[in-house]
Amino acid sequence: MPIYDLYESPQGEILLASTGAGLSGVYFSGQKYFPEREPAWRRDDKNALLRQAKQELAEYFAGVRRRFDVALDPSGTPFQRAVWNAISNVAYGETISYGELARRAGAAGRARAAGAATGRNPIGIIVPCHRIVGADGSLTGYAGGLARKRALLALEAGELPLAGLGAVTAAGSARVARAPRPSC
Repeated sequence: MPIYDLYESPQGEILLASTGAGLSGVYFSGQKYFPEREPAWRRDDKNALLRQAKQELAEYFAGVRRRFDVALDPSGTPFQRAVWNAISNVAYGETISYGELARRAGAAGRARAAGAATGRNPIGIIVPCHRIVGADGSLTGYAGGLARKRALLALEAGELPLAGLGAVTAAGSARVARAPRPSC
């Protein structure tokens, strides 16, 4: 039975889903492939894993987190999982092409297949598929919408104001994060 909670990000509401073993979904409200919440789904705003994911997302949007530590448990084919693993290794602020992604996933020459697997990534932002671009560097497809892809890349490039360094804790209360940016 999936456990879920909602997180209000600067880019809109995000549905977070967990299998209990790890995070299984991070979906912007209204995005392509947004899952139907079945009656068996249970909302739990006290779940430690979901609270950790919300805290890490708040730190990311505040500009103080560059890599995520929350446990992941996405469902996909072996090829999709290889592509998502390769996406996970694209550094903060870096972009690569779908062709390069295919090469890094062990499927050189299969850029279209890597693109299709990228489009089905259930853990957006944390598995940073927004960092994958067209061969000419153009912004192409993003399940959350190209405006969000543009905004996430701008955030990582330091082009968006970070509203001071305020962040929101997983419990929803405001805090001020004045710690130096991590180098990870």
